[in-house]
Amino acid sequence: MQRFIIIFLASFIAMMATAQIPTPLPYNPVTAAQSPARSAVPAAPAPSSGGKAAASGLVNGYVQDDTYKLRAGDTVSFQILEDRVWNPLDEPKPLVVTDSGELDVPYIGRVMAVDKTCKQLAEEIKTSLEKDYYQKATVVLSLNVANRFLGNVYIWGQVRNQGALEMHMNENLTAGQAILRAGGFLDFANKNKVQVVRAGVGTNGEKQTFNLDMEQILEKGKTEKDVLLKPGDLIIVPANIFNF
Repeated sequence: MQRFIIIFLASFIAMMATAQIPTPLPYNPVTAAQSPARSAVPAAPAPSSGGKAAASGLVNGYVQDDTYKLRAGDTVSFQILEDRVWNPLDEPKPLVVTDSGELDVPYIGRVMAVDKTCKQLAEEIKTSLEKDYYQKATVVLSLNVANRFLGNVYIWGQVRNQGALEMHMNENLTAGQAILRAGGFLDFANKNKVQVVRAGVGTNGEKQTFNLDMEQILEKGKTEKDVLLKPGDLIIVPANIFNF
């Protein structure tokens, strides 16, 4: 009896093990061709960023400035977008326009920047980079900080403080205002014979001279007769020949 029970249990276990092994189906080439391929790793959903591409630093689609012309002392941001392939954390580099008017650009060295817009300069840098270093270079160049110092005007003669006066961006400095900034006239000043001399005007670079009557401009308020100054202008305030 005990032997019969052992044989029955062995047969039952063998039947259960056979039932758990799936019976392979015959290969059907039509069904195999219609079955979609399965990916070993499901693709992760793209992060939502409100319809904008998330990227460090400056992004594609930036419109280069084509109006403002760079000057010495300006600070710009420089970036080559292709560099982010190797370093996703690559950030724009601040570059300063030197007193000689040049920009020290990575890979290619010094490039003349003064009197060029960011758009013009970026295209020149792109051409140089693609010539020797990159198959394709996407250069992003933007103005960070504009140098507020525009230049100097100079005042000489019968004023309290002769010398250079600074001009700044968006400043409309007139000859009359410059004289007041220099402390005003001395007692022997000839206010009717003030001159503003401007160099480098015209095709031949000849000087231009403005004769101003500061009594009319400053004392009688006829400011429409005043002259807007430009960097490099020289104001001459002569002395009266006779002083009574």
